[in-house]
Amino acid sequence: MNHPDSFYLGIIMTDQSLALPQPSRLSPFPLRWFRVVFASLFTGRFSIIGLFVLTFLGVNAVTRTLLMIQSISQVDLGLVQIGAIYGMGLFYDTVTALYFIIPAVLYFTLVPDRIFRHRFHRPLVYSFLFIGIYILCYGVVAEWLFWDEFGKRFNFIAVDYLVYTTEVIGNIMESYPVYPLLAFLLLPTALLFFLSIRMPSFKLALEIPCRLKARAISGFMFLMFPVVFFFGVNSSMVRVSENTFNNELAKNGLYELFAAFRNNDLDYATFYEQRDTIEMFGRLRDLVTSDDATFLSEDPTDITRKIVNPGDEKRLNVMIVTIESMSAQYMGIFGNRAGLTPNLDKMAGEGLFFDNLYATGTRSVRGLEAVTLSTVPTAGRSIVKRPGNEEMFSLGYLFKDRGYDTKWVYGGYGYFDNMNDYYAHNGFSVVDRTDMAAEEKTFANVWGVCDGDLFSRTLKEADASFAAGKPFMNFAFTTSNHRPYTYPDGQIDIPPKTGRNGGVKYTDHAIGEFMKSARKRPWFDDTLFVFVADHCGSSAGRTSLPVKKYEIPLIIYSPKQIHPERISKLSSQIDVAPTLLALLNWNYESKFLGRNILTMKPEEERAFVGTYQKLGYLKGDRLTVLSPGGNEESFLYDRVTKDQVKVEIEPEALTDTIAFYQSASWLYKQGLMRRINED
Repeated sequence: MNHPDSFYLGIIMTDQSLALPQPSRLSPFPLRWFRVVFASLFTGRFSIIGLFVLTFLGVNAVTRTLLMIQSISQVDLGLVQIGAIYGMGLFYDTVTALYFIIPAVLYFTLVPDRIFRHRFHRPLVYSFLFIGIYILCYGVVAEWLFWDEFGKRFNFIAVDYLVYTTEVIGNIMESYPVYPLLAFLLLPTALLFFLSIRMPSFKLALEIPCRLKARAISGFMFLMFPVVFFFGVNSSMVRVSENTFNNELAKNGLYELFAAFRNNDLDYATFYEQRDTIEMFGRLRDLVTSDDATFLSEDPTDITRKIVNPGDEKRLNVMIVTIESMSAQYMGIFGNRAGLTPNLDKMAGEGLFFDNLYATGTRSVRGLEAVTLSTVPTAGRSIVKRPGNEEMFSLGYLFKDRGYDTKWVYGGYGYFDNMNDYYAHNGFSVVDRTDMAAEEKTFANVWGVCDGDLFSRTLKEADASFAAGKPFMNFAFTTSNHRPYTYPDGQIDIPPKTGRNGGVKYTDHAIGEFMKSARKRPWFDDTLFVFVADHCGSSAGRTSLPVKKYEIPLIIYSPKQIHPERISKLSSQIDVAPTLLALLNWNYESKFLGRNILTMKPEEERAFVGTYQKLGYLKGDRLTVLSPGGNEESFLYDRVTKDQVKVEIEPEALTDTIAFYQSASWLYKQGLMRRINED
């Protein structure tokens, strides 16, 4: 029975140790070891693990198919492309399955034969098998919902959300019929479970003796593969197409979840193309210089400039409102005909309206980082969530140092995404849900009080500052345009919890009511209102960085202070702060990477877009993208048609892209983005 061609007959033997072929007698490596593993998979007690692996592969193939159907219009469906999706997908599903079964392999290896074959042990095996299959079925639903929201497999967003279980679980509970779904999953779980336990190999697995030596060989082989995969396989290898949807479908969601957990904080110097530091800073200084700026040092790594704006300095109040997920595509002034944003559209026509501005990222903390720090997105986590982010050169400190009341007002619990800690240590007083009295909370969901309640508290804070004779800079962040899209009944003509349109329209309605109340205040005429989105409602596209999915509105409104104008200069969220300060005619020392949009020359126009791995630089119609592993891409973007076509990389554009991102990372790591010491 030790003959290499007859090892599979061991399934009917009474001792698994006789069924395993001896490596020394087999054909040369790696075929002989493949046979050992194959024998381990389908003989003795380890055949139970083999059945689970096959179930794992089958369930993940079904998941991949369902996700493909959901995004069928975005997927390249050629025979070769489909084969690549399922072929690469099978490989990553197998890799993930072998990680997943590590606890079971250890258990099956170490448990003595007399215990494993005992009749009281069988219910434990049944229980763990049932739970394992249920987790797989649950994963199908979880991936479907995540894909529906983000158009991607599990990634860094899922990792971040795992940290904040209260908000995430609450959001799921309020958005979906969770308990019926969990109950329904018992049906496919039971079906797969009973199919498994009725297999002859499963029944024999509970009866065939298995000595320690045989178990050790099988267990060792099973565990060697995850070790090899850990060092030799990573998620960057999943590239079967130029179409991002195809690449996402080829991935395994569970594998990507843990890969994102490992790589949530990417060091630029480790993962991206590096060039000479002094050379890149020389280029950066060229890119951030402007007619109103003078560098204060000859040190090439010091970008501190003296900004001089003409005219007398204005001590106007400032009210910044960052709007959750307000894509440009939802607004009537950008062409949407659903009538969702009449109030924002009206203010856009009566104020400064920037119609060619782009979000720096796909998470709220990216937008908050860009507006307060005026810096390009960093690889990995936002600075808002990083250690050592205190006392940064920020918009908050610029106002606070001039005697302003500076307040961060948020309707949720500000521990989420480290927002309270970040703002409290960067020039703001913090007001969140915990500071609101019961009567101030007329409606709330898991993300926070409704936008109407948020704005009421924001007005209250402004009134208090005015009464104390102090100018104010309040920074409010809305939440109602976020799943589950719930808000007070009767406010708009779209019922709550019916989708994104309702969330957009309610937020716009709340902004309209906010402005009606603000107009009655004695401080209204001396206040600049800044409305900007944190990011778009969706960032999924056929390319790695779909530029059209980053387009957001910026409106600066003050009837007594600003003349209406529509500005179409290519710009970014990092330009909000310098533009605001220019409107106030402030002279200040700056470490910002953004610039005043109003005085931008055509050759100075650019924008920054990114994810936690992809770092993009949009200059004219060319998008240059940096990726981990020193990989770069370039695309031509047509703003009218929204088409994005891959082209050869332009060396100068690549140099500028690296200059911004490498230098910004270096400045942060060296602590040189901190506030300027006034002493």
